[in-house]
Amino acid sequence: MKKFIYTILLAFLMAPNFIQAQEAAGAVGPISSFPVIYKYDEQVTWYFDMSASTFAETEDLYIWIWSPSEPDAGNWENSSDFAKLKYEGNKIWSFTLTPTSYFSKTPDEIAASAGFWFRLKNKNGSKQSDVANVPYTDFSSFYTSGELFRSYPTKPLIDKPVSIIFNANLNPAFAGTPSVHMHAGMNDWAIQQMYEAAKPEIAEKTKLKDLGNGFYKMDFVPKQYFNAPDDFVMEKINFLMVAENWTANSGDQVIYAGEFVPPPPPTFAFFPSQISQKDFLGMSRKNNETGVNKLIYTITAGPKTISGEFTGGTAEIKGFVNLVSELNGVPGLSEIHVLVKDNKDKTISDTTIPLKTLDK
Repeated sequence: MKKFIYTILLAFLMAPNFIQAQEAAGAVGPISSFPVIYKYDEQVTWYFDMSASTFAETEDLYIWIWSPSEPDAGNWENSSDFAKLKYEGNKIWSFTLTPTSYFSKTPDEIAASAGFWFRLKNKNGSKQSDVANVPYTDFSSFYTSGELFRSYPTKPLIDKPVSIIFNANLNPAFAGTPSVHMHAGMNDWAIQQMYEAAKPEIAEKTKLKDLGNGFYKMDFVPKQYFNAPDDFVMEKINFLMVAENWTANSGDQVIYAGEFVPPPPPTFAFFPSQISQKDFLGMSRKNNETGVNKLIYTITAGPKTISGEFTGGTAEIKGFVNLVSELNGVPGLSEIHVLVKDNKDKTISDTTIPLKTLDK
């Protein structure tokens, strides 16, 4: 509770920095990281999904972060280059840092802080996201759990990062080994990435990160790590953790994959189902693709052309056109033509809508 109050007070004290902001770009979408789990003194890349925001794909974005510390303090109107994000495509930006170095804090100080609180912004601060927090997964409970390994997430997907943490202390044969490696495959070894001690590049690829005190970690994306074809369906990851030169091994282990649930297809509709030129015409598109946040319409009604746009997010983009005022003075219309495109210039609807005849 104290951390939360501290964060709110800190955000309030920083309010003068935001007074000049001209445009609210919207909420920060899902945030992920590689590796999935990391220590505060370990390099990590954060990924920010801004597909529901109004930031353009061509815009340079910067991170303005004030907890655990404020590295770019005093530069709201001219963000420093070290705070610049990298554009990854599909309206996803990334930021790579080592928290202890970036914030000039010890791991204990970061752990005791309110967390990673920030906004994303353009260079001069005229456009900014909502306040957001980078989630952190504390995996310290593993050290005393007595588990041989633990997977984050517990049921990984083929195209998403996974971290596997391993306790070599549970097998005395690992004691003193210079390195630990992962000998692995998918779907009962249908696709393999073996540990081969005689091949330096393979030995390096399969090597786990030494966390100290007999604990090790492997971070990877299954599709890339195993070089799986695009149509491969991952059901499980089979693996052994092995000491250098196979002097010890963990025995066969398995992690079952999460079921990939494809998103529902987009749906578009006009409403109400029947209209006259004295009505409001509604448009709605749900389950939008990543990066789609606008519906841009052109209505041709006799001699008149009406154009405009609605904004929204992945869940829904929705809006109304006031035909009453727009078509005032245009008598006797029997139909209108409506062309709707998204902000990526994809045609969503190209149709003619009949108009009800009004009783005189």
